[in-house]
Amino acid sequence: MSYLEAVSRETMAKLEIYAETLKKWNPRINLVAKSTLSDLWERHIEDSLQIMGHVPERSHHIVDIGSGGGFPGLVLAIAASETDANTNVTMIESDQRKSVFLRTVLRETGVSAEVLTDRIELAPPQNADLITARALADLTSLLGFAERHLKPEGTAIFLKGKNWRNELEIAQENWHFEWKEVTSQTNVEAVLLVVKGIYRV
Repeated sequence: MSYLEAVSRETMAKLEIYAETLKKWNPRINLVAKSTLSDLWERHIEDSLQIMGHVPERSHHIVDIGSGGGFPGLVLAIAASETDANTNVTMIESDQRKSVFLRTVLRETGVSAEVLTDRIELAPPQNADLITARALADLTSLLGFAERHLKPEGTAIFLKGKNWRNELEIAQENWHFEWKEVTSQTNVEAVLLVVKGIYRV
């Protein structure tokens, strides 16, 4: 069963509002590649939604870095709004226009989340329980961002493509971290990289 089949009707309705709003805005600010719009639900929404199956308990503050068009941050905020009232989602996005889009979807879906329009390395440290990122940067850069914004005991989940093992080897030259890979439900070459215990060596 897909993650989409498991969500409530209320969550699905909000995801549909999100999808329609994205299609409307995309020609103006390029939120996702035009070539992927026809596969929006599996390629972007379900790909992001699968993170919900790996969120640690008591993740009260989720921070999505480099949120762009809202993947996975907006999807997580919409899903969490139905399942856990104690979870707060913060999205960090440096592009002003994309931040306006994120806030517009939140308003139209009635979902509560925060959007910080700032560069990740300059935004105030977030002390997050969980950090997420998708299609943002190489693993070495992501670990640097996580060091700034993640609680020492927190977890990071990064959606990575087929070159993730190479990125892992390079990152281990300068960082210590525990990790496990979870095969993506939407792309057999991709993984969810679940990372803890991050510190520089």
